[in-house]
Amino acid sequence: MTEPYQAFSVEIADHVATVTINLPPVNAQNRAFREEITGLFDSLGERPDVRAIVLTGAGKIFSAGADLKDRPDPQVAGAYPTHSRKVREAFNCVMECPKPVIAAVNGAAIGAGCVLALVCDIIVMADEAYLAMTEVDYVLAGGVSHIRRHFGESDARLMIYTARRISGPEALRMNVASLSVPRAEVLEAARAIAREIAAKSPAAVRAAKKSFLVTEDLPLQEGYKFEQSQTAMLATTDDFREAQRAFAEKRKPAF
Repeated sequence: MTEPYQAFSVEIADHVATVTINLPPVNAQNRAFREEITGLFDSLGERPDVRAIVLTGAGKIFSAGADLKDRPDPQVAGAYPTHSRKVREAFNCVMECPKPVIAAVNGAAIGAGCVLALVCDIIVMADEAYLAMTEVDYVLAGGVSHIRRHFGESDARLMIYTARRISGPEALRMNVASLSVPRAEVLEAARAIAREIAAKSPAAVRAAKKSFLVTEDLPLQEGYKFEQSQTAMLATTDDFREAQRAFAEKRKPAF
């Protein structure tokens, strides 16, 4: 990509975009991060040459969370609501991106860094990496809703109340991460999943992600009804017709 970013570097190959947070020394999320990430993921979400995205951090840290030197002034009217809205959108743009996002958690993912990993579709962690919510240590709040989406109730409360670190193997045991691998392998493991997704029908993958987003809080019957609407929509696409031809001709489809 030719767009200049202060907080990220982006590489695209084999229909996979690798987005690397590049804010040394600890990839703390500052104003530049929040201003750039929404436009970046909106752009990748619409690019035809991108079918899946890997999100990782430069160096040995995924993201140490929010930059505490970049906090709003509570004495300034509107400062906190504006700041909070930008923080929410920095996470929402990843969740709402129509392309699947795989987190390659190469190191510490703390606070907002932990939430950033959790809003990705699939989580791959280095054995040496860890997730932590340290808000109670800094008299802050936030992240409970995101933690609850992934952790069981007891583990979620344990994590929030104690600021305890959850390592890659622990996250795997808790069914929070899909893989825990040595740090040297984490990026390639995430890219391998992304390439596997990229080989599928882009239309079907988009419909699947939309179904995850829309049905998360719906009752079972309403959720399945929405999924059936996606099946009906897909039946009108070129990808569907190619899949049918490939099945009849006993070959792999070319999407």
